[in-house]
Parts: sequence; C-alpha cells; structure tokens
Amino acid sequence: MSRAPTTSDDILRCTRELVIAGGYNGFSYADISKVVGITKASIHHHFPVKSDLVRTLVKRYRQEAEAATAELERQVADPAAQLRAYTGYWEACIADASAPFCVCALLASEIPALPETVVLEVRAHFRALSDWLTSVLERGAAQGRLHPAGTARAEAEIILATVHGAMLSARAYGDAGMFGVIVHPLLERLETPR
Repeated sequence: MSRAPTTSDDILRCTRELVIAGGYNGFSYADISKVVGITKASIHHHFPVKSDLVRTLVKRYRQEAEAATAELERQVADPAAQLRAYTGYWEACIADASAPFCVCALLASEIPALPETVVLEVRAHFRALSDWLTSVLERGAAQGRLHPAGTARAEAEIILATVHGAMLSARAYGDAGMFGVIVHPLLERLETPR
C-alpha cells in the first residue's frame, strides 16, 4: 500500500517539473507557491533554502533511479535487454513528454553555478548510474550477450554520455524521435559480436 502524498512530496514534484523546464535558476519559491497552492513560508518550513530543496530532489531522484534499476534487474535477466529497457524508458518518456529530460543531466550542465551540496548529489547520481551500467556490461560480456569496445567502465560512460546527449538533441531539434536515432546504433554495436 502506498502512502498519500505529503506537502513535501507536492513541493518536490513541482520542483522537478520546474527544474526540467528551466534549470536551477529558472524558478523561485513563488513559482512553487502558485502551482502547489501554499504560501512561500510553508515551502520554507519544509525546505529552508533553495539548495536544501534541490539537494533533496536530487537525492530522491537518485534513490528512485536506483530502485528502478534494481527492479529492472529482478524482472529482466538478460543484460542486453536491461540496456534496451533502460534506454526504452527514456525514449518513451521523451516521446510522451512525461519526463523529457533527466533532472541530473540538466543540473550537471549548471554545475559551475550550483551550490556544492547540490553538486555532490548530482555527482552521486552519475556515479550510481555508471556503476549499474558497468555491472550490466560486465555481466553481458561474461555471457557473450554484450561486446564492449573497451572496458566496461569506459563503455558505461559512453552510454551515459550518449543517452544524455540524445536527450539534449531531442530537445534541441524539438523531435522526440532523435533520441532513438542516436541511441539505437549504440545498442546495436554493443550487441554485435566483434
């Protein structure tokens, strides 16, 4: 049984949408107040400063991603299918605009201007995702299902850069299909024996 959303959850959900739309400096507590229907003082009660709010958002986002990859591991045994499911998730989210951009990828582009507490959480997200992709590639190589060109770690970083770059291209061109145009050849290369 899932719990009912709290005011804090509503604030974080709104913040996520605002960050995706305009980045760290693209919103204020006044914007959240209008959307959620609470006072700015109420937001400050839950999150005293903006860096606390966004740090909490990124930490939760990372936890959600880790839970999703763990669930994917339980449901899909084949490493190649896991990579396809991961990229397929983003392809669907971009196509239906439900999550058109990774919160952490967007914030990573703003690192020089972000508070250190937020930067640490963004980097933790990238490390966790890279670790998971590395493990998928290692298992896939051991099973003969995936064929990385270099080390599993290097290939994981290539996947991360490709997926996030494909998000950016889809956004820049205003064409959700651009994501698949960029990502599918990478997956095909990884699945093709050398």
